[in-house]
Amino acid sequence: MCLARQKTNRVLEQNSWPLSGRSHTGWLEQWRRIQNRSRRAAAESFEQFCINLTNEKLQQHFNQHVFKMEQEEYTKEEIDWSYIQFVDNQEILDLIEKKPGGIIALLDETCMLRNSTHETFAEKLYQKFKDNPHFSKPKFSRSDFTIHHYAGNVTYQTDLFLDKNIDYAVNEHQILLNASKCYFVSSLFPPCEESTKSSKFSSIGTSFKQQLQSLLETLSATEPHYIRCIKPNNVLKPAIFENSNVLQQLRCGGVLEAIRISCLGYPTRRTFFEFINRFGILQPKVLGQSHDEVIATKVLLGKANLAGYQIGKTKVFLRAGQMAELDALRTEVLALSAKKIQTKVRSFSARKKYIQMQISATQLQAVCRGTITRWWYENLRREAASLKIQTCYRKHHARTTYRDICFASTTIQSGLRGMAARHKLHSHRQTNAAVIIQSHCRCYLAQSQYARLMKATIISQCAWRGRVARRELRELKMAAKETGALQAAKSKLEKEVEELTWRLQLEKRIRADMEEAKSQENKKLQLQLQDLQMQFNSTKELLQREKEATKAAAALVPENCVDASLVSELTTENKRLEALVVSLETKNQEMKQKFEETDEIRDEWCKKATDAESQINDLKITMHSLQEKLTSTEAENHVLQQQAMKTRPENMPLLNMHRKSSLANGSLPGDEQTPHGSSMEYGRTSHIERHHESVEALINCVVENVGFSEAKPVAAITIYKCLLHWRTFEAEKNKCF
Repeated sequence: MCLARQKTNRVLEQNSWPLSGRSHTGWLEQWRRIQNRSRRAAAESFEQFCINLTNEKLQQHFNQHVFKMEQEEYTKEEIDWSYIQFVDNQEILDLIEKKPGGIIALLDETCMLRNSTHETFAEKLYQKFKDNPHFSKPKFSRSDFTIHHYAGNVTYQTDLFLDKNIDYAVNEHQILLNASKCYFVSSLFPPCEESTKSSKFSSIGTSFKQQLQSLLETLSATEPHYIRCIKPNNVLKPAIFENSNVLQQLRCGGVLEAIRISCLGYPTRRTFFEFINRFGILQPKVLGQSHDEVIATKVLLGKANLAGYQIGKTKVFLRAGQMAELDALRTEVLALSAKKIQTKVRSFSARKKYIQMQISATQLQAVCRGTITRWWYENLRREAASLKIQTCYRKHHARTTYRDICFASTTIQSGLRGMAARHKLHSHRQTNAAVIIQSHCRCYLAQSQYARLMKATIISQCAWRGRVARRELRELKMAAKETGALQAAKSKLEKEVEELTWRLQLEKRIRADMEEAKSQENKKLQLQLQDLQMQFNSTKELLQREKEATKAAAALVPENCVDASLVSELTTENKRLEALVVSLETKNQEMKQKFEETDEIRDEWCKKATDAESQINDLKITMHSLQEKLTSTEAENHVLQQQAMKTRPENMPLLNMHRKSSLANGSLPGDEQTPHGSSMEYGRTSHIERHHESVEALINCVVENVGFSEAKPVAAITIYKCLLHWRTFEAEKNKCF
């Protein structure tokens, strides 16, 4: 389908108007907005040409409609009127759409020729309309032309007029697409008319002119109403009003011309009822039902002293400005009436307010007098009540004071008696406490003396063991270079660990056997104890029964009839039973002592076993540390050998001498050890570690060039501190210095 036809149909769809009804309120403004956009362009195309043609048609319809309405109104009311002149744009419409000889007809004729161009079309236009006052040719263009429209001059470019005017759509295709089941597709391609099918050539301009003609026929058959929309500014912002732009829009839209036509006649018209209803207050007499509407209207107009008006059958027609004079008179009459009404209303409101104030004053006086009387009566009641309250309060206060004095005296007496009893109890407790403190003090003195003796003994033992340990340490220091000594110590410790492990297992077995034996003995002793307890209880019960039986027999038999032999037997039997009870109690005590002794022996064995386990654990830890130190000494020896190979030959004798002296020295500050073997071994390993670290630092200072620090020789100070730490100056041999 042709591009020109698509664009034209899109413009018509976007700017469609309602074709029926009494109010068509938006179509003219849409065309006016399009017209304003067309004026801002320098040169327009074929689409704008069609739009401007529509504008001209609509403007002609608007002028004819307004003039026709005025003419019909005047004729209907039968008033004297004269013909009103208005601007007619029929010549411009003839220039565009006259057939033959119009621009559209020349365009169709040019499109039917094969070799025609837009320049050929422009030349035809120049030759055809060179004498037309509404057509002109621009000075600096070959193919453009200008039309003097009703709203202004518009220049068109004919470059694409021919292409856009030709309708390339095939009728068969339109029929096929119109038969589509899709509503949207079928609406895009309406059914073709018979004339269009029979013609060989169809153009966009001709079809557009036919559609426009049908639109105008529809508008003529209805009663249209016009709404003018004015754009206040071109920047599309609020509170901006451009006078020149608005005036141009009014002029282009034909508003000024419509106002001029209306002002030439009678712009203001009212029916008799409306006129009398609005302006009847100027002459209230005419509002009665006895007067005719026409007579009443004439009376009102005569009252206003107006001239030049016309009275029709149903309406009164006024000239411009006469309605304003009538409104001014009406406003003046309303103002006078309002003043009278305000006077009456204000007097009525003042009188009403005075009466209300008088009534309120009377009510207020009555309320005040009643309030004063009630207040006086309330004071009398308060005085009587206060006398009664004072009497009752004084009675209550006297009774409460008496009770408080009695309670206080009783409390003081009980407190004094209690204090005396507490003093007595305190002195008794103090005496008992002094006795207890003396006993504890004497016990503490004996215990502290014993503790001092034990501490002195332990210190002497520790000193002797420390001396022995230091002697052994010196021997170990002499053998520290050789790894064989460490290996021997390791093997010795392993043997000791194995021996102690074996001993621990053996002790565990013995301990288990002893616990089993003790448990069996405890069970036997418990059984024996239970048997003895049962015998004791049975004997006791038997003795009690015999005593009761004896008492009963003695009670039954008279005193003079008692047999002496029987009494002696009973007494001996009682003694025997008492001796048996005492022996059983002694046996019970002995069994308890044995049981406690066995418990003490078992606790001692448990302590010995735990001590053995702790010694084994200490030996294992010592052996592990010795293994670590052995590996570290081997690594250090390897490093020392490598460093010694690199050092100069003259440094070797001094190094060996320092190492020998360091190993031959006495004990270090950490030589004092505890008497336990595990602590001694741990101190020995830590001392060996510190010794190797000192030797390594000394070798680094001798081999490397460490220089000076704060004007002091680093190597000399390090060697001096190492020798001072090894106590070389305290030994007898210090040949190195």
